[in-house]
Amino acid sequence: MSASARVFVSTLAGAGVFDPQGDRVGKVRDVVLLIATARIRPRAVGLVVEVPGRRQVFLQLSRVTSVEAGQVIMTGVLNMRRFQQRSTESLALAEVLDRTVTLLDGSGTGIVEDLGLVQQRSKEWEVARVSVRRGANHRGFSDRLRRRRGEVVVVDYRDVTGLFTVDESQPAVMLAAQLEDMKPADIAEMLHSMPPNRRLALAGELDDARLADVLEELPDEDKVLILRGLDRDRAADVLEEMEPDDAADLLGELSTDQQEHFLEAMEPEEAEDLRRLLTYEERTAGGMMTSDPIVLPPEATIAEALAIVRQQELSPFLAAAVFVCRPPLETPTGRYLGLVHTQRLLREPPHEPVGNFIDTDIAALGGEASLQTVTRRLATYNLISLPVTDTEGRLIGAVTADDVLDHLLPEDWRTIDDAEHDARTAEMP
Repeated sequence: MSASARVFVSTLAGAGVFDPQGDRVGKVRDVVLLIATARIRPRAVGLVVEVPGRRQVFLQLSRVTSVEAGQVIMTGVLNMRRFQQRSTESLALAEVLDRTVTLLDGSGTGIVEDLGLVQQRSKEWEVARVSVRRGANHRGFSDRLRRRRGEVVVVDYRDVTGLFTVDESQPAVMLAAQLEDMKPADIAEMLHSMPPNRRLALAGELDDARLADVLEELPDEDKVLILRGLDRDRAADVLEEMEPDDAADLLGELSTDQQEHFLEAMEPEEAEDLRRLLTYEERTAGGMMTSDPIVLPPEATIAEALAIVRQQELSPFLAAAVFVCRPPLETPTGRYLGLVHTQRLLREPPHEPVGNFIDTDIAALGGEASLQTVTRRLATYNLISLPVTDTEGRLIGAVTADDVLDHLLPEDWRTIDDAEHDARTAEMP
């Protein structure tokens, strides 16, 4: 969908949902919105989809590739876990439409008839417009735009109040809404300073992707506390949202029985990746690597590679290189051929295949390579990431500079201030 894609939520009601093969998997029953704050527009984050058996499940909008002609096209496989609404969420069709709002131009109140969503360049869908049927007490926006009683007007969402309601008795809900524009590391610092019960309450109000980002920034003991405080299905969803290496590190803090407790609730492919990572010692290439780098076949074009690199959710470290392999392209892949630096791709014609520009000087590491070996290799060749292969020459992952830094710094580096860190460094021989 283009950055300028627009849709009104009423047109989605009852729309068919189709998988990539064109098979109908359900129909849209509602649109899930994140409650707005003073500075952040309300966002649509997913669809409530009714599947056979009248079961309602959640489909993330990030997995929707097309919304047009009364149908929704999705990628991947629909998660069949039953939808459960969170306190920070509102249902557009069931809760927002028909709500009475106040028009800030002084023309009185009106009834919400529709919400207009606009897709941003970040691929997020924001509530931009509100269709309101004026009440009997309207006085018009101006003499030039004077309206008759009961007429529908479409205004910016900021031109009305009362669109969303938040339960004031739930302070964690209010705080979660206020944190929407904060960086995960800053939220993690706030969580770390809270009492355990308060920490769990706030974590419970963050959506899965947001909580996953925050967990990656927390000290190990805080991560474990929060994970154990979630119900198993929610914990599995959050682990699936985390970077594989971070999720494996978190599970590595648990007993084998506890690991399996969560792994069994995850999607099989996601769980298999984590089980493979957990077989390696923590301070080895296999223990630090992610199992989800950018992997392409040699015949893929530079244009295709750059389109993937540009994805906003991709970390700068993983976006620094493309790993070229024979199929299959999921780790463990077919035979690993080499890597291509993104900077090199930017200098070459977009129609050329990536296989023509492989850097053959960068040797792959084995999964058992030590932290010291990985560090020396990155420093020697001024690299951001390194390939990791198995004994059969298949790519099993990539270890990045940020993963190495996490293991070189003191275990409590996230919780000490700069002055204390400088003092420790000065005491080193």
